[in-house]
Amino acid sequence: MLRIYNTQTRQKEDFVPLHEGEIRMYVCGPTVYDFFHIGNARSFINADFIRRYLEFKKFKVTYIMNLTDIDDKIIRRANAEGVTAAKIADTFSKEFFADITKLKVKKATQYPRATSHIHEIIDFIGRLIERGIAYVTEDGVYYNIAKFPEYGKLSGKRIEDLQEGARVEVNEAKKNPLDFALWKMAKPGEPFWESPWGAGRPGWHIECSAMSCKHLGETFDIHAGGSDLIFPHHENEIAQSEAATGKQFVRYWMHFGFLNIDNEKMSKSLGNFKTARDIFGKYPAEVIRFVFAQTHYAAPLDFSENAIESSVTGLQRLQNCADRVAEFATAEPGTFVPSLDFKKYYASFEEAMDDDFNTPKGLAVLFDFVSEVNVALSNSEKPTKQFINNVQKFLKKTADGVFGILKTRKKQSGNPELEDKLINLLITLRTEMKLKKEYQIADLIRNELNGMGIQLQDTKEKTTYKKN
Repeated sequence: MLRIYNTQTRQKEDFVPLHEGEIRMYVCGPTVYDFFHIGNARSFINADFIRRYLEFKKFKVTYIMNLTDIDDKIIRRANAEGVTAAKIADTFSKEFFADITKLKVKKATQYPRATSHIHEIIDFIGRLIERGIAYVTEDGVYYNIAKFPEYGKLSGKRIEDLQEGARVEVNEAKKNPLDFALWKMAKPGEPFWESPWGAGRPGWHIECSAMSCKHLGETFDIHAGGSDLIFPHHENEIAQSEAATGKQFVRYWMHFGFLNIDNEKMSKSLGNFKTARDIFGKYPAEVIRFVFAQTHYAAPLDFSENAIESSVTGLQRLQNCADRVAEFATAEPGTFVPSLDFKKYYASFEEAMDDDFNTPKGLAVLFDFVSEVNVALSNSEKPTKQFINNVQKFLKKTADGVFGILKTRKKQSGNPELEDKLINLLITLRTEMKLKKEYQIADLIRNELNGMGIQLQDTKEKTTYKKN
């Protein structure tokens, strides 16, 4: 039985989907004003692990990830660059899709955008005004948190405590300093849409309520996102949605732990801010995914170069086994039948992952499996074709299907001698770039070769290479 830790109830619960055999899942996506950072990548990849495992268990998963394509940050960047907000959003939406594809994140069922759902957002706000939950001021429409007695039930925060800690509000039109914007009246030069309350744009929180309810229904199974979104974003989503519909909004809330860089909080001021693109420029997607899978999704994670390098060894062990089995698959089969209990490993893998998607335990099962396979393949007799097929099937379903950490090796083709000449030519070019202090180009050559499975090794005398 799959059990999930529900942030709202603060306990693990048996997972019972709203509709048998079907799961509706919403994950908060990016605000497309820049490249997403490695902390965002952790959320996207952990959500991908969850989605993949649910599909492994034969659930039909409707997976929605939104794109916030209108926001203060987008407008500020557009103004700084002298372009439209739509141009910024379009540019970084494309970059987002390029990056998650490289990270092997499966494509969502849909990627709704805020600007494509203005009608639904306006309708949602109208319902809240009709119910006396929201009110109109000169600068926008606000949600009155005093009208929702359960406000704080996700984060555990009390309105009284929040009010005491709130800063003095400049906006005297608000009934409570904690009331949040549903609709923002347009300022000069800002993009806007017409509404019954005046030209403006939606607030951040209402976008997710409107889009999730449209694509998944007014009640759905799983809502996931980073721990930093619990308050106020997800708290406000609950308040908006449940006040508008009178129904439970989400059945299971899941949140991903924080990511630090070398034991420090990631920030631009500390100089340790890393985009996902910075990382997969150096390391393959499989390595990054493996690093994340080694830590439970809800636990904090310290991301460092040492942690990545040490994980390469473990991942290589899995990959070597998969490659070795692939070689046996193309060879003449034998008659040897190793005594390996596949049912036991499937059961152990499910037992691990059913415990709140415990990816570290799931990986441990894979390593036990690989150890036993390696022993079997070391026998002097050749294994049967059925045994090899069963091993490949297990690895494909788990290491590849759930974790996405295996590479499919392509057969060597072409001219090996020419390939070596081209690699040496690039090494010579890299050396010249280093002498000219064109380090960015030199690093680019190294990273691109590394991505192709060609590792450069620098010594005082020369640079050599090794093909993985």
